[in-house]
Amino acid sequence: MTIPVIAIHGGAGTITRASLTAEDEARYHQALADIVAAGQAVLNAGGSALEAVTEAVRLLEDCPLFNAGHGAVYTSEGKHELDACVMNGTDLASGAVACVTNLRNPVLAARTVMEHSEHVLLVGPAAESFAARHGAVTVEPGYFHTDARHEQWLRVRGQSGMMLDHDAAAFTFKESAHGTAPVDPIDPDNKFGTVGAVALDMHGNVAAATSTGGITNKQAGRVGDTPLIGAGCYAANATAAISATGTGEVFIRTVAAYDVAARMAYAGATLQEAMEQVVMQVLPAYEGRGGLIAVDAQGNLELSFNTEGMYRGYARGGDTPVTAIYK
Repeated sequence: MTIPVIAIHGGAGTITRASLTAEDEARYHQALADIVAAGQAVLNAGGSALEAVTEAVRLLEDCPLFNAGHGAVYTSEGKHELDACVMNGTDLASGAVACVTNLRNPVLAARTVMEHSEHVLLVGPAAESFAARHGAVTVEPGYFHTDARHEQWLRVRGQSGMMLDHDAAAFTFKESAHGTAPVDPIDPDNKFGTVGAVALDMHGNVAAATSTGGITNKQAGRVGDTPLIGAGCYAANATAAISATGTGEVFIRTVAAYDVAARMAYAGATLQEAMEQVVMQVLPAYEGRGGLIAVDAQGNLELSFNTEGMYRGYARGGDTPVTAIYK
């Protein structure tokens, strides 16, 4: 019987030690550990990889520390538009939603699309009504608000237009630490934030799920890589389960998640080799910043990123969850 594995990420970007207090850092580690443990419990009880990643991402969406669900970033119109995707490695079954505004847990809506429709991706109000008809919990827009994200939006919108989640957080810290005079945001040309999970269950099957609020001050109607199969989410037992976080437009253009799987399938690369090539070579060539987490059917696990940090955690079998933020 296969030893189960689960890994999660809470976004990547300009995460510096100076931008987090010791208390905030401890909160992130605790949240990551708790969510890994919840997914781990599903797997150790004999649950499927799909069930584990769905539960992990649901909890990430409910946690205000991360850019998905409650705690999502603001669009240029001062609203929230959420995207999510799930994929099952056993049969490539997939479901996704994009630009939803009133679903508490977009990842559950994505799962509903996969299991109760003939389609892969539904968007906007039609996706919302479909999910609601199948029991999805709907909320008022104010549910997604947090003061921290609103503060990010107010500061970023007067600067460079859009900003990746954790870059925006670092920028907000940098500005507040130096008074109210405007300062150039960190890395103004590359902005992101997303959550995701990958898992291998005891039956040898893999699955992936990804969810996001997008990028701070994004144009209304913008859809990034998160709900797109092969870009921000991919899973196949023959190769690996992959979840992405980063510069969404570049992840779309390079089909980043599928590129990892393709290098394994067609070039014979190991998971480690494929991840290294995509994250450290392919993405930077197009100014793509961020990271990928992945697990294959043999239990090999990789959590790779080309930014200053990536919120991440993982656990094997009954081991104590391991969490990290910086390189």
